[in-house]
Amino acid sequence: MLKTVPTQSGIYSRTGTIFRSQKGIALLMVLWVLTILTVMVFSFSYMARTEAYAALSFRRTIEKKFLAEAGIERGIAELFYLNTNKNKTAVRQGDEVWRSDGRPYKILTENGYYVISITNEAGKVDINTTPELILRNLFLTLGLKPNDVDIIVDSAMDWKDSDNLHRLHGAEDDYYMSLPNPYKAKNTNFETLEELLLVKGMTPEILYGDKGKKGIIDFLTVNSKMTMININAAPKEVLLAVPGITPELADSILAIRESRDIQDVRGIFGDNYPAVSSFIGVTGTNSFTIESTGYIGTEKTGYTIRATVRPDGTNKYKYFYYKTPVDLAS
Repeated sequence: MLKTVPTQSGIYSRTGTIFRSQKGIALLMVLWVLTILTVMVFSFSYMARTEAYAALSFRRTIEKKFLAEAGIERGIAELFYLNTNKNKTAVRQGDEVWRSDGRPYKILTENGYYVISITNEAGKVDINTTPELILRNLFLTLGLKPNDVDIIVDSAMDWKDSDNLHRLHGAEDDYYMSLPNPYKAKNTNFETLEELLLVKGMTPEILYGDKGKKGIIDFLTVNSKMTMININAAPKEVLLAVPGITPELADSILAIRESRDIQDVRGIFGDNYPAVSSFIGVTGTNSFTIESTGYIGTEKTGYTIRATVRPDGTNKYKYFYYKTPVDLAS
């Protein structure tokens, strides 16, 4: 009886199919491994690049901060110079005497620059001592609606008075205690301008500014302790808050200040002097706000520090306020 024996070629044919199948699986595994390794490499590369950018950004921020701090120290030095030479006509050779009316000064350094301004606090509206009319006019000058101004000003007056009696649009303990996070009215003077955020009607946008609009904080103070505005230090917005000062007259005052300080207020206002005499004068205070912004290279974004300082004696000074960083866009 004959038997059928598989040929060698048949055996080889089945073995070749198995080998090809195993090679295909191996190729897929290799491709998967390569894909995973590629993803890991790109992930590590992205993480390394992100960390490098973060480190560089942090370094540049620190450099800007140091420049801003240098500006604060330069401002304090200028205040000592002004105090020492306030009764002299001598000026440093090749330099000008800095003015304390908020105008900016740009100082170049080896790797960047800082822009600094000094403002005498008497050029601002002291929320504790300046007449209420000036405060109301300032809010209106900045574009607030009359009804909003009534609420904020009345509430601010209620906040710092010693009683619990409501003004027409104001607020006392009963209002503040009804809030989700209740608190009581302070019933004494404001200590910081940020305290205004606790007052009914006040918002961060009004206080700090919003979308390019200046905030009320730039024109208020708690450090002048004066009832009158210094005509030589007040910005245009504050000048316009004084009854009787028109935009044209405010521009005229600013133009005069470009070359000299105003010594005779009566000469500026003429027949209108009686209407403004209780609101504006030439007396300053020994408290100043210094604002300094540090920049690196040609970057447009800087680091800003704002400080209120009072020089005391020959080489001593005291900080009343120090904020770092200051968001100028807010």
